[in-house]
Amino acid sequence: MALGPHLLLALMEGTVAAFVLALTALGLSLVFGVMRIVNVAHGEFFMLGAVLAWFFTSLVPDLPFWGFMLALLAAPLCVAVIAVLADGLVLRRLNYEPEATIVATIGILYILQQAVLTIYGPNAQPVVAPINFRVVLPWFGYSGYKLVVIGAAGLLLLAAWYCITRTKFGLIMRATQFDRETAQAFGVPVKRVYAAVFALGAGLAAIAGVLVVPLQQAHYLMGLDPLLLSFIVVIIGGLDSLKGTILAAFIIGISDGIISMFFSPTLAKIIATLAVALVLVFRPNGLFGGRSR
Repeated sequence: MALGPHLLLALMEGTVAAFVLALTALGLSLVFGVMRIVNVAHGEFFMLGAVLAWFFTSLVPDLPFWGFMLALLAAPLCVAVIAVLADGLVLRRLNYEPEATIVATIGILYILQQAVLTIYGPNAQPVVAPINFRVVLPWFGYSGYKLVVIGAAGLLLLAAWYCITRTKFGLIMRATQFDRETAQAFGVPVKRVYAAVFALGAGLAAIAGVLVVPLQQAHYLMGLDPLLLSFIVVIIGGLDSLKGTILAAFIIGISDGIISMFFSPTLAKIIATLAVALVLVFRPNGLFGGRSR
């Protein structure tokens, strides 16, 4: 295969990774933007989505399509409920203090990880893709399911954008983000908004986990890479910029796909980490972030 087809394949793989990463990072960005907390357990919500997808699809092994549809609906809801419980039992009691919540979410990370290890076990489990076809291109065939992932993630990103920018909940969420005290004075139930935002962020990560698990395998340690890449994306894009998060996800995802194919995945992570360091030195608010208020 010549360089051109190799490059095209790398771009397609990078695009799939970018859409999944954009969903995951958007959840992390929302939680930080509105609640002003760093959720270190965010990758475990991604992992829970994948593991629960395996569980739900295993309930109907002879019907992979409907099993996957069940997982796509039920897994994010289950993860959102877990996030609401974590918010009420832990984060709210700490009054969402930034330093305390970092330690608390590290604790949540280990609790979720060890709970899944105990219940689910240490072995990776495959999930059958709900559809199985290949798109034949002039130089190679490409997985149709990966194209479905791109389409589904794109629709979900549009739905999230609409929710944030065009609905009453989005308005309340943005008001809470801008000034928590003033919003509360005008009758906004800030703690309920925080719980909903934390659940939404966790749900987005879980959906990303469900979409990607047929391409990988469900494993209790699979949350580390999504967490690392999501932090990289949010820092580069700007901690308070959803648009920057999406753009940075595509920059990191596509470059990661190209570098991983032509060189190595380790080099791709090293370059992404160096990019974060450069952004922190020269643009502390991120490439697309606003000035600190």
